[in-house]
Amino acid sequence: MATDASIPGDAPIVDCHAHVFTRDLPLVADAWNAPAYDYTPQDYLAELDRQGIHFGVLSGLSISGTYNEYTIAAAKLSPRLRATAIVAPDTDPHVLRRMRDDGVVGIRFQLVRRAVLPDFTDGAHRLLLRRVRDLDWHVHVAIEGERIQPTLAALEASGVKLVLDHFAHPEPAKGIACPGFQAAIDAAQRGRAWIKLAAGFRLGGPDAWRDPDLPRAEAIAEAAAAELMARVGPERLLWGSDAPFVGYEGCMTYDRALAQLASWAPDPAARRALSDTALRFYFA
Repeated sequence: MATDASIPGDAPIVDCHAHVFTRDLPLVADAWNAPAYDYTPQDYLAELDRQGIHFGVLSGLSISGTYNEYTIAAAKLSPRLRATAIVAPDTDPHVLRRMRDDGVVGIRFQLVRRAVLPDFTDGAHRLLLRRVRDLDWHVHVAIEGERIQPTLAALEASGVKLVLDHFAHPEPAKGIACPGFQAAIDAAQRGRAWIKLAAGFRLGGPDAWRDPDLPRAEAIAEAAAAELMARVGPERLLWGSDAPFVGYEGCMTYDRALAQLASWAPDPAARRALSDTALRFYFA
């Protein structure tokens, strides 16, 4: 079990998953959470400095939908930061190119808790995904493991690079036997998908934050990490903290996130390989 102690002496070079926001940002109507505090780019960079981490990747903020302005402004603030954005399928290609120039490296589909999933084969999505390919971006996907297979198939068919969030969200009741989790491993082995070792504390399920059972979630993450390290390897894996741990602020810290990484990848060479993968993927 991970303790609240930082990784000893060899901090990761890149944190591939974090969020920044202020409490007054606009929220979508069905936002699952509304943080009553600010976590600014300056706060995040100060945390990276405290931990000895050089670079960070900001994930599109699902609770604000397509309001990407704050995240993109943060990415512009420092060459140490990159970002993903949440965009409408009909976003103008000139806007996408401007985002690229401002430090955006991909788009995010946050599909967790969505009652109806997008049709990635319709004309608007096929055009968006082609534009993503043309920009050499990736598609960052968060979706429950039990629903991942058809989404994964549609996105793989488009030819985009994929990053699957939060261990590919294995179903809590099935763990690594979850068919969606196994499909994610197959996709990584085919060479167009990467999987994030991020936010193991969320693996109790989408609504587990209301009554967190961290030991249960961390046990799922531990088993999933072992399976991913053995069958996928660090060349197709990325690590992220998920700072500032929205919904889990009372039980997660950055130090704990680093301790979890040390448990998931106990070999320092493997942790360095994770960093090398992140550097190539986000900062090359």
